[in-house]
Amino acid sequence: MRLSFVVPAYNEEAYLTACLDSIFAQTSVVGVPAEVIVVNNASTDRTREIALAYRGVILVDEPRKGLTFARQAGFHACTGELIANIDADSRLPDGWLAQVLAAFTARPAMLALSGPLVYYDLTPRQCRLVRIFYATAFLTYAFNRFVLHVGSMVQGGNFVVQRHALERIGGFNLAISFYGEDTDLARRLNEIGEVRFTFRLKMLSSGRRLNQEGIFTMALRYSLNYLWTTFRERPFSNEHLDIREPMQPEDLRP
Repeated sequence: MRLSFVVPAYNEEAYLTACLDSIFAQTSVVGVPAEVIVVNNASTDRTREIALAYRGVILVDEPRKGLTFARQAGFHACTGELIANIDADSRLPDGWLAQVLAAFTARPAMLALSGPLVYYDLTPRQCRLVRIFYATAFLTYAFNRFVLHVGSMVQGGNFVVQRHALERIGGFNLAISFYGEDTDLARRLNEIGEVRFTFRLKMLSSGRRLNQEGIFTMALRYSLNYLWTTFRERPFSNEHLDIREPMQPEDLRP
């Protein structure tokens, strides 16, 4: 079972090293072939240079700025049967890769597996609010999927998808630039097979967007875009704030 990691990266010099280190720390001890693809998405900082410094990284340049453009470029460049989509500001927690491989071995017909983000740079109070949001989102997802029989749930930046399934649905929706791209993917995959979300598959990630825009604002935006994409097959908004520029390495907190 060959695995590909796809890491979109736009101006991620402050975060990319920790992300790649966490990936290689697990691929080095798990006995399966794996490739790591970094998609340099029109970066103007040292993102490309950092990616090239890793011997095991395949660099793909995607000049069209946008998350779905980057994910699609990585999808076309990778060769794995399983494609793990990881954000550049994320870090794999211990056992993440082993858990993914065990899940797909146990459920070979499963098309996609996803789980929540756990933010390593938010306050305890902020983290509690995020957990409340996830609980509410999961209940909404469960009602939509199992009662209304529509849509599913995937967390962007923490999902693994089978290549043949992604090929079958035509890849990522390039008409969506940011919000709703994961919900759109989950909706289309759910039409052809099993899409599973589990709270056991956690991914460490930066909460910088929540810090800059506010947790309640982000909760509203994600909720509206989830519902619009699930029921109207398009996001509520196609605009988002670029939060990368102000961040510097000294701003990171363990």
